[in-house]
Amino acid sequence: MRILHCFRSPVGGIFRHVRDLVEEHRAAGHEVGILCDSSTGGEHEDRLFDTIRPQLSLGLTRIPMRRSIAPSDLAALYRSYKHIRSLRPDILHGHGAKGGVLARLIGSALRVNRYCVARLYSPHGGSLHFDRSSLSGKVVLQLERFQERFGDALVFVCDYERRTYEEKVGKPLKTARVIYNGIGEAEFEPVPAVISAVDFLYIGMLRDLKGPDVFIDAFARTERAVGRPLSALMVGDGPDRERYEAMISERGLGRRLTMMPAMPARKAFALTNFVVVPSRAEAMPYIVLEALAAGKPVIASRVGGIPEVLGVKSAALAVPGDATSLSDVMTQALQTPEWHDRVMPKPSDFKAVFSASVMADDMLHLYQDLLGQIPDRRYS
Repeated sequence: MRILHCFRSPVGGIFRHVRDLVEEHRAAGHEVGILCDSSTGGEHEDRLFDTIRPQLSLGLTRIPMRRSIAPSDLAALYRSYKHIRSLRPDILHGHGAKGGVLARLIGSALRVNRYCVARLYSPHGGSLHFDRSSLSGKVVLQLERFQERFGDALVFVCDYERRTYEEKVGKPLKTARVIYNGIGEAEFEPVPAVISAVDFLYIGMLRDLKGPDVFIDAFARTERAVGRPLSALMVGDGPDRERYEAMISERGLGRRLTMMPAMPARKAFALTNFVVVPSRAEAMPYIVLEALAAGKPVIASRVGGIPEVLGVKSAALAVPGDATSLSDVMTQALQTPEWHDRVMPKPSDFKAVFSASVMADDMLHLYQDLLGQIPDRRYS
């Protein structure tokens, strides 16, 4: 098969998800390519592109795409159409809201021109974070419903995402599957902590949706609860970095809570004893899967698909956006012997569900099923 992945921003979970699919599907003998935005990402993302570029037999194409809806979208759509048509893909898989537009609308335009391509859309949270009671939310969610008629399948990364889609958009009118995110075999090797490891690590985008402010507040509360100085590290980049630096300074935490730019997750895992994921909203965050595979205990907000990984009743889950609740879990984790073994999922059970090979195989079966339903596959 010739598979093209379309998405806007080459950062975070979507980018990781696509890279894993590229590697697994290329290894299975398929031809794969990427179309994404050229105006986001930095040196870290450039290095990641360099690692997968040799596997992209359909190439890496980057064009400017704005996050919000803008007149420039029409130019991006037209350029994307011409490029995608030249690639003759069998599969157009859109990730995130803008990727979903590209895959479904361009795929439908190709069908008008008598070339039938399977059109898939994975929300990855995206539009589903909107409140349907707000004006912007109503518009975005109605657009999601409208676009459904231009696609062949919806792919959700967790059951939470599927339920949210049904609640906010409606019951899917086309094929819908839940295919869990998965990670590669090499990432199931434990990462031991260095001697100078900090107590807690936050790693991710520095924006309020991901909860860095909650982490800072919870860290200060945990120090007071245990009655001694602790240590923490925040790793990542983002638009609110300076505000978080000021927050750390104002609370007098600068010597014990430090910040570092984005780095590979496994490198960061070696610097800590506990990984904290304080997000206010998520779909299925890769950082939870990566940390567990590396043998790191995870403390997280009860959001998105995280309870599907840690367990619905897990003692590692805190109330989203509640620094007191998060601090309570962090305190218990520090003070309870063998907390990791008692609270974290069993490694064998975890691997059986959340491996990249399982994810990629399930995705290929869906692609093949969809192609089997298309009677005429040819260019005019």
